Amino acid sequence: MAGKDIDQDALAAEWGLALEEETAPAPKPQLSEIGIDAEMADQWAAMVDESLLASGAKGGAERILNQEEIDGLLGFNLSEANFNDNSGIRAIIDSAMVSYERLPMLEIVFDRLVRLLTTSLRNFTSDNVEVSLDRITSVRFGDYLNSIPLPAILAVFKAEEWENFGLCTVNSSLIYSIIDVLLGGRRGHSSVRIEGRPYTTIETSLVKRMIEVMLADAELAFKPLSPVKFNIDRLETNPRFAAITRPANAAILIRLRIDMEDRGGTAELLLPYATIEPIRGVLLQMFMGEKFGRDPIWEGHLATEIAQAEIAVDAVLYESKLPLRQIMGLRVGDTLPLEIKPDASVTVRCGDWTLTEGRMGRIGERVAVRVTKPLRKPKTTLAMFENSEGATSRVETS
Repeated sequence: MAGKDIDQDALAAEWGLALEEETAPAPKPQLSEIGIDAEMADQWAAMVDESLLASGAKGGAERILNQEEIDGLLGFNLSEANFNDNSGIRAIIDSAMVSYERLPMLEIVFDRLVRLLTTSLRNFTSDNVEVSLDRITSVRFGDYLNSIPLPAILAVFKAEEWENFGLCTVNSSLIYSIIDVLLGGRRGHSSVRIEGRPYTTIETSLVKRMIEVMLADAELAFKPLSPVKFNIDRLETNPRFAAITRPANAAILIRLRIDMEDRGGTAELLLPYATIEPIRGVLLQMFMGEKFGRDPIWEGHLATEIAQAEIAVDAVLYESKLPLRQIMGLRVGDTLPLEIKPDASVTVRCGDWTLTEGRMGRIGERVAVRVTKPLRKPKTTLAMFENSEGATSRVETS
């Protein structure tokens, strides 16, 4: 039994050695045996490390973008609404929006508004007021409502002649500054703001008077282009109740900066494109009173002079075409037959233009032509006939 046990132990040891030899990796050949020196081996190792780093950067774990990078990619940032510089998907969405720069007269109108408003607010507040135009830009109405800092007062006004609405927004800084100035607050002291409470009736009434002054100056600014009357429809403190158009519609936004020495704030006028559509043709002008080459005064004068001008007309009884050979062969006494009937009509011409037709006759000792068809209407304006009443024309026949 002991011999058999020893033989089994020896057999198990041999099997273990055999398994180790099969699973052990094959020895690597030395670089000197295959003819590669140490310097070349180092270069290969460096190339392998660089390739591993590159492949790790491409095939590694995906990096997760933070909220700031996502907002920059999409172009949306509600905390800091910037309607001037759009990028990302926002720029693609707003690419179809009509830019205010395509309406050159808007800048002239709002520059005029700034000058008028500076004088009006100085008289209104009896203080040194400086009004400046902060920006003019195109926005989506829904984005603008979401970007209004609260609390604020929103005045919805109606343009009577244009039959549409606009929006005037006054921020809290300007509200408290105007109230402080109108109620005799001292300079150099900031107004006390009580957050979380609605505006009182007195505060709302004072702000409404200031908005009426602004809208009156806006009427004067638009008057050279198109007379319009802006009437306040209602005052709101919640932007949700100041919806005057659909959120996706485009609008013109004008921000005015109003400074009263150490106090002030901003006021914004928003006009949807549907509101200014009736005067779009006037806003496309490059300068005030542009007529694109047409002057109605000169046009009326020219039409009157043309209607009073005297012209000579020809009464053509018969006209025929003959070959040159026959004309060259005419002699004295030859007869040319006129293929015309006694009741044939006579063509009345002015140069090469046919005016009308008539019948040949006689009045006393003069040959006359009775007009039987109306004059052919030219493809011109009828202003000459409107401005030339009582004008007489003399018709000569030959």
